[in-house]
Amino acid sequence: MKVLVPVKRVVDYNVKVRVKSDQTGVDIANVKMSMNPFDEIAVEEATRLKEKGVASEVVVVSCGVAQCQETLRTAMAIGADRAILAETSEELQPLAVAKLLKALVEKEQPQLVILGKQAIDDDANQTGQMLAALLDWPQATFASKVEVADGKATVTREVDGGLETLSLALPAIVTTDLRLNEPRYVTLPNIMKAKKKPLETVKPEDLGVDVKPRLKTLKVSEPPARKAGVKVADVAALVDKLKNEAKVV
Repeated sequence: MKVLVPVKRVVDYNVKVRVKSDQTGVDIANVKMSMNPFDEIAVEEATRLKEKGVASEVVVVSCGVAQCQETLRTAMAIGADRAILAETSEELQPLAVAKLLKALVEKEQPQLVILGKQAIDDDANQTGQMLAALLDWPQATFASKVEVADGKATVTREVDGGLETLSLALPAIVTTDLRLNEPRYVTLPNIMKAKKKPLETVKPEDLGVDVKPRLKTLKVSEPPARKAGVKVADVAALVDKLKNEAKVV
């Protein structure tokens, strides 16, 4: 069984993002970039399926600028066998990424696509669902447990009322939640091995996909600064402030 794992290059989650002075977007110049954490969980899960003997090959895919090769090498250091980069300098929105992934899925013919539920830069949470719709494949989102056997994927997902278990006929789409697993530490020997693994580069036009943005960002701004909290002496003072200052009671 072949597993395809899309990964995205994003601003590292430890970095405090800054808005550009002209408010056209987020400043990523000289900022540490890394793999989207949810995608890292997806790569780890695909690698575990391979280690169990369920999957025979793990292929990682990224869409974006040439520097995404670093992200793909990290994914191969975790355990992926090879990588494909759909290289473009265009701003990629979820629908464009889903269309690129659809073309690559049709080319690679995987039985399972595992991807992060969302990227931490735009928090769109759309690509997996759009890909499933374009392919007309069954999908299970926010997976906290995945088991594959007998041509089916059994996925446990967290919902408001507890846990929900879904059974999907393969091929299928699965998006990962934080509690699915904890990605392994990437060792130096595996980083060196990843440099020798094959990495293919394609262009969107090679795949017959139009990636021009459909949405226009009008303005990006910092959230308003939070006011400092205050301590009150007793419940009566709290009620007074809620009633007369906050006017919420």
